[in-house]
Formats: sequence, C-alpha cells, structure tokens
Amino acid sequence: MRHLRVARARSMRLLRGRIGGLTPARNRYGVTMWPDWSDKTFAYCHYGTYGRYLSDLLASIDRPFCFLDIGANQGLFSLVAGKNPHCRSIVALEPVQRTHDKLAANLTLNDLDPKASRIRAALSDRDGECQITLRDAHSGMATLGSHLSDVRDCRHSETVRLITMRTLDEYLPSDLPIFAKIDVEGHEPVVLQQLLRSSHRSNILAMFYEMDERWADAGAVAAMLADAGFETSRKYGRGVHYDVLATRNDAAGGLADIGDQELLYAVPAE
Repeated sequence: MRHLRVARARSMRLLRGRIGGLTPARNRYGVTMWPDWSDKTFAYCHYGTYGRYLSDLLASIDRPFCFLDIGANQGLFSLVAGKNPHCRSIVALEPVQRTHDKLAANLTLNDLDPKASRIRAALSDRDGECQITLRDAHSGMATLGSHLSDVRDCRHSETVRLITMRTLDEYLPSDLPIFAKIDVEGHEPVVLQQLLRSSHRSNILAMFYEMDERWADAGAVAAMLADAGFETSRKYGRGVHYDVLATRNDAAGGLADIGDQELLYAVPAE
C-alpha cells in the first residue's frame, strides 16, 4: 500500500502543478496548508503518504502538553498537534528560509500563532552557521549531512543557523510535558543527544524520531536513550529506514500506553 500512496502523490503533484492555484488546501490529515505542488514533500502531506500513526498518536494525547517539532518542514505535524485541545504550546524548528516561510504561513493559516514559537535554526552540537544540502523538488530531504552530496538533484546548499540545547531551552515551557518529533535527515543522533542535555529533560515524555541505518548507528542511539531512562516502545517501517517511538520508563498518564497501539504507520521511501 505504501508504494501506491507514493505513486499517487507523485502523479497528482504533477497534475496539480500544471493546474496551479494558490488556494489553501485541506489534506488527508484534516489540516489546511498553503499549496506548493512543485514540492514532493507537500504532496506527501496532502495525500497522507506518511500514514496515520503519528497523527493519530498526537490526537490521542489526553493531557496538556508541548509539541516540540525539530525539522518541522512546512509544519504538517505541528498543525496536527495544534488541533488537539490539550496542546498548549508548539515549538517548531526549521532552518531553511523558504521552508520556514511556509511553516510560518501555515501556522498563521490555522490560527496557531498564539501558542506557536518558530525558530529558523537547526538544533546541533554547536552554535554558529553551517551549509545545508537541499534537494530540488523535495524540501523534506534537506540535510546537514554529506550523504546526499552526490545525488544528482542535491547540488546546491544554503547557509543556516545552528543552535544548541541551551538556546532551545529558552523557548520550552517549564510546566508542560513535552512530546518531541525529530526528522532531520541523518542528524538525529546529535539532536537526541542535545535533547538529553536539556534543562527540561525530566519533562520529555516521548520522542518520535526517524532512523536510517545507512548513516546512523541505531544500536548506539537506542543505548544512549536507554541510559537516559527511555525505552524503544515501537518501531515503524521496515528495512534500514524507519521511525522509532521512545518513551520514558516512568511515563504516567496520557502517554504511558502509547507503545501498545497498533502499527498504523509505514515510512515512505524517499
């Protein structure tokens, strides 16, 4: 089924691109976004290619929480989290200027500005600047790593701001549990390490992160999280590219049973 969803998103993206139009579009996740039919990532958002697991999980949280969206792209899952009346705060990081502009527009479109903080930066292990590799027609493949440098349509880059957890902590509420989503195309181990250094670390109840074993050591990441009191609750997807849900061993109420939900989510091939 996954390959059929990807094929449908690709064909409809090409068709819609020919038609054009800038009318906000409501997608399969029940949120409205400004369209960019030239971008494969937007098409994936619109046609529900990413599956239902994470969106259903965010909708099921039944206690006040903060959604931390690291690698927010155009804001799909920030918008989904924002639909949950228990979501009191959204902190979304997106370093690429054009994509960040889309994120800002989509948050405004969905009336989420009062509870959303946008940061045009990437979380890393140092403050400063860095080149990020961009992929034509697929904004979700932007990466700080070098693994896409030889791909034919990944031959341009942009200078982006880097921040450490010390800066990000200033944006996080001190009185709310935090659900973190991390999708940073290979930089996940660094981001997770930073999160574990947060002054709000005890508030982090769950982390949903992307893993690709071609450029990250899954075992080392799992061991690092285990040492910090997090267990791998579920793995979503097959092969070397998948998503992982890690929850606190002592999580209580609202998030304690999320690892027991049925597998609903398959990671699309990029």
